[in-house]
Amino acid sequence: MISIDEFVSIVRDELGLPLTAEDVDLSFDELPGWDSVQMLWLLTILERRTGKSLSLPDMLEAPSLAALYKIVASQ
Repeated sequence: MISIDEFVSIVRDELGLPLTAEDVDLSFDELPGWDSVQMLWLLTILERRTGKSLSLPDMLEAPSLAALYKIVASQ
């Protein structure tokens, strides 16, 4: 399992977004530089990094990075 700090680092480093741990509770439309295509990239990156198969429908329903982290952590 990855920590929330590792999760933020993955999102920031892999997607090139200027995020901090304080940004995880923002809705996706409030995140600087976020677009919907990045969700697919993030799914692929997280599956590769964690070795877990993640549900795309669950991820698409998530309103924030915090919600995505909960999905990843629960797998």
